[in-house]
Amino acid sequence: MQETTGAQAAGNVLCEQIDNGRRLAEQAKDWCSTTGVEYLANIAMAAVIFLVGWLVIRLIDAALRKALAKAGRKTLLTNFVASVITKSCWAILLVTVLSRLGVDVAPLIAGLGVTGFILGFAFQESLGNLASGLMIAINEPFKVGDFVEAAGHSGTIREVNMMATVMTTADNKRIVLPNKGVWGGPIVNYSAQDTRRVDMQVGVAYGEDIAKAIDVIREAVSHVPGVLAEPAPAVAVAALDSSQVTINVRPWAKGGDYWSVYSATLQSVKDELGKAGIEIPFPQVTVHQA
Repeated sequence: MQETTGAQAAGNVLCEQIDNGRRLAEQAKDWCSTTGVEYLANIAMAAVIFLVGWLVIRLIDAALRKALAKAGRKTLLTNFVASVITKSCWAILLVTVLSRLGVDVAPLIAGLGVTGFILGFAFQESLGNLASGLMIAINEPFKVGDFVEAAGHSGTIREVNMMATVMTTADNKRIVLPNKGVWGGPIVNYSAQDTRRVDMQVGVAYGEDIAKAIDVIREAVSHVPGVLAEPAPAVAVAALDSSQVTINVRPWAKGGDYWSVYSATLQSVKDELGKAGIEIPFPQVTVHQA
């Protein structure tokens, strides 16, 4: 008797599940025949809008860059303006696509107006970086590829975007600097001028003929590859120090030749002074036995 009751219960559960499945199938069929078609159409239309919008944004970006370049605008300014406009276009496109999918974006837009004041305080640093990026783009204290010193770091500029300046150091490290820090301090651009003066000092012993030492140094510098004839290298006494006469050695070179000229000049000056028998003093300690 109990077995019969259990079988009936199982049968009832099975029938109930079958009925539920039929109802779900009918609901799905009704949804597909009414709302589903409209929903799929909206998805297809949203996809079309997205693809067309993506193509239009690319065309706008290309046309804007071409127009700014033709107008003689600086590269950093062109990149900055194009970045801001394309990102704004993307925001409009995404709102349009969400609206087409049935998402109510009106509360979001209204909320942005209400919370804008609060967000202004929350994102003061970001807004400062954005404004500083705009100032860098307009004034262009450097361009991509320049070797600069800014915000306590030195390296080659690789990118300036809306929020940060990206550079790589001489040992190939990547540094991302907030625009606010870059624009808010001194910027030393080592690549801005075609030529640079190579500054170094050489010490000569007090017992040597200083005029002869200067002539030897000047001759040594003139034969260094990369040293420019104009402006002429400057060689002159800089100071009378405690153990040596310090001489300034200041040749000129092209910006890209700076370090090679620096090293070659040091080596050439040292070799020629040695050949001329002119002593280059070095710290010494004399010990007397009591």
